[in-house]
Amino acid sequence: MTLKLGTIGTNWITKMFVEAAQMTQEYELSAVYSRTVEKGQAFADELASSATVFTDLDEFLNSGIQVVYIASPNKLHFKQAQAAIKADVNVIVEKSAFDNPQQYEVIYSLLQMHPSVRLFEGARHLYQPNFMVIEDQIKQMEHISGATLVFEKYSSRFDDYLAGKQPNVLTREFSAGALADLGVYPLYAAIKLFGLPNNQYYFATKLTNGADGRGTAILRYDNFDVTLLFGKGANSYEHSEILGRRDTIVIDNIAELGKVTYLDGQGQERVISTPAPTNPMVQEAQKFADIINHPAESRPEYEAMLLLSQQVNLVLTKLRQSAGITFPSDPHTN
Repeated sequence: MTLKLGTIGTNWITKMFVEAAQMTQEYELSAVYSRTVEKGQAFADELASSATVFTDLDEFLNSGIQVVYIASPNKLHFKQAQAAIKADVNVIVEKSAFDNPQQYEVIYSLLQMHPSVRLFEGARHLYQPNFMVIEDQIKQMEHISGATLVFEKYSSRFDDYLAGKQPNVLTREFSAGALADLGVYPLYAAIKLFGLPNNQYYFATKLTNGADGRGTAILRYDNFDVTLLFGKGANSYEHSEILGRRDTIVIDNIAELGKVTYLDGQGQERVISTPAPTNPMVQEAQKFADIINHPAESRPEYEAMLLLSQQVNLVLTKLRQSAGITFPSDPHTN
């Protein structure tokens, strides 16, 4: 069944997802929600001229769409996802999905009241073949000594911050910052590969507005630590590594997963990855469509994905709290 797709947000990542969805031939862009008709129409004209543009959220959600892709500022995800679930529309929400476990609990309870609705968090790297290669290789390693996962990339909005402006992606008011944006990639990878940590600590480099511009997070497991390095105010070309004893997995970029190499520690190394897809969102778009179209057969996999998303949300919140970073929606700030 071709799914009628609606989008919230008209930025580059929304365009990438729509193009990926169209490549799967599982979706048809049917509706675009935007604050202005002009911006929404320009987006629709580029990707699907037949799509209808809406500036009213309720009208948009009741226009016949079956799935909505939400890529608005983080602080808007919660209310927009709530509205979509109440309208019995499946939800794909970009990371980080929600601000804290309290918001996630509300969403989870709402999902129980609308059992036909599926909610996904867009962790695109987890669905790429090269991530599965990493998972398979870890299973073959006799011991894990630790890992360092890196994703530090200069933000296109950091110049605005340096000029004295307050871009959404770098403010606590919009539930944003380095951890909530780029840090989600290595954190998702760590929890998918190693499970929930016993403890977590975040050492943040804060901006003048109190948001985190970069930072180091440490996840403590029974017999090893995982270090996450991420930021939005500089470019890092450091590889990520997963350490065995003598053997090591080297990853060029934990978010993009272009090349993965296994070194056995005996002088042999081999590339175990395949070429990365041109559009890194195709695999996740296909996976989401499969689950929506086959709800009964896919329920165990879907429930595992939803649990992982909740776990990431929990650890994200604990990391923020350990660094003294609060969002307006956090319970103790209300």
